[in-house]
Amino acid sequence: MTNPQHTDIAIIGGGPAGLQAALTAGRVRREATLFDDGTYRNATVSHMHNVLTHDGTPPADFRAAARAELTAYDTVSVREQRVARVERDGAGFRLTLTSGETMTAYAVVLATGVRDELPPVPGLQEVWGDLAAQCPFCHGFEFAGQRIGILGAAAAPHLSALLGPVAGELLVLDEDQDLPEGATLAVPRVAARVTAVERHDGGLRLALDDGSSEDVAVLFVVPTLHQSAPFADQLGLERNPSGAVRIDEFGRTSVPGVLAGGDLAHLPAYPMPMASVVQASAAGQIAGNSAIAHLLTRD
Repeated sequence: MTNPQHTDIAIIGGGPAGLQAALTAGRVRREATLFDDGTYRNATVSHMHNVLTHDGTPPADFRAAARAELTAYDTVSVREQRVARVERDGAGFRLTLTSGETMTAYAVVLATGVRDELPPVPGLQEVWGDLAAQCPFCHGFEFAGQRIGILGAAAAPHLSALLGPVAGELLVLDEDQDLPEGATLAVPRVAARVTAVERHDGGLRLALDDGSSEDVAVLFVVPTLHQSAPFADQLGLERNPSGAVRIDEFGRTSVPGVLAGGDLAHLPAYPMPMASVVQASAAGQIAGNSAIAHLLTRD
């Protein structure tokens, strides 16, 4: 290992939350290092939506523009390296990189996001972020007037309510799931399970286990969320029932000096993290502000 390097604020994750936290630190000339290992939850998405002034912008272009803006701030550096471990080190923290290098920091902002685990349907992963999605706000409007599928009855009442004004027709694939207690659904439902998903005629063809098939323009799916990095476990951070890191209104975790922003974390009042570029950026700004506030207790 090399001798430890130091930064005041270590920001792990190069998506909207991490980039915004870095910009916030730079604006008041605080030393910050952003670690970006090139892993992004929306890597398969060609265009992001519901982002004012950037509606339809490719996520890679958004990140590149943010990176370019950060070059104006000489106290902010970006390192394209993966952090392997974060641990307490006296009153601060020690980061160990996969290269073997180490770095110390007074505050850490976690912005590593979550990983989507999809139902084990062959072909679904190949169309994820394109013709299969989870967020009607981000991915629905482009399929207005077309036939939209919802995979799983458990989430169908909520998703069908959101997508009703968008879709020309809705179809629910039950997947052996029951509707939530007390819920009703006035859209067609299919009891047969989906055995495969493939592209067909600009949309998707869903093969069913009774030998039939259904065609939809897009399929909405509720993935299971997992932390995409091990740092919450390494630091012993409190979690919400969703598995996301528990934070307060200032982005503070249960460990002083560790802040979190983006969809790896949420307030306990929320049922789950919000899959939104705008909310991730806002959370990154709050976490950046709180990291600076933590530094002020040391100054």
